[in-house]
Amino acid sequence: MGDWTGVLHLNAEDRKGKTVAKNVYFQGAFKVMRPIYHDDSGRACYYLLNPGGGYLDGDRYQMKISLAENAKMTLTTQGATKVYKTPTHFVYQESEISLQAGSYLEYFPDQLIAYQNAHYKQKNVFRMDPTATLLYTDIITPGWSPKGERFSYKTVQLLNEIYMDDELVVYDHLKLNPAVQNLPGLGFMEGFTHLGSMIVVDQKINNPFLDQLYSLIDENTFDYKVGLSSLQVPGFTIRIFANSTQNIEKIFLSIHRLISDEWFQAKQYSLRKY
Repeated sequence: MGDWTGVLHLNAEDRKGKTVAKNVYFQGAFKVMRPIYHDDSGRACYYLLNPGGGYLDGDRYQMKISLAENAKMTLTTQGATKVYKTPTHFVYQESEISLQAGSYLEYFPDQLIAYQNAHYKQKNVFRMDPTATLLYTDIITPGWSPKGERFSYKTVQLLNEIYMDDELVVYDHLKLNPAVQNLPGLGFMEGFTHLGSMIVVDQKINNPFLDQLYSLIDENTFDYKVGLSSLQVPGFTIRIFANSTQNIEKIFLSIHRLISDEWFQAKQYSLRKY
């Protein structure tokens, strides 16, 4: 396993309309539950587990996921990602995800909670066929400290790279450093405490669909702010400022429901663990 605290490799394939694991390997403080099939679509749902309950100083995690042609998967976590104080070495998580022709992946991890003096780096690399579909979300909270102070962590850094036919088509990099950035202020969090991001890539996305997305967003509210941008490939990215994880999840849920209804005529199911 080398220097990795936890390693997880999962290869899945389509067998007569049902997605099943071809190979599963995990070692150390990183595991995956047996798949759950919420409906008759054949899509497998996997829950990622951290048996230790959180990430500690110097922890390093590696995840490799591969979906073969037409395989369909939902990937989520058992609960919030908790990063405890890291006095010496930052916590690092790396994911490499391969999506072959016609495959479909929903990757919906729970919110990130960085504790006081935590330093966390995350890198996701997606390599996808132009006919594959990707839905990815993440939520960054203001963290946790014994006195209830917000943004008391050292650094939270999230990097997403999406390659299509080996060409970099999406580069998304967030780095929050409260020591040198006025996170609650103008130009950063704008007075909000939580930050949500969503990236969707699919050939079916066009301007009429983006217009439908705009209709879902209520701009006459002080509960959140939302920004939507199209990508250079068929797809879009969304940023959300809010004051709770639940407000961000509500918007993600609405978008996910629209995608499920419009593209797959599928019934949406809940991934909540609490």
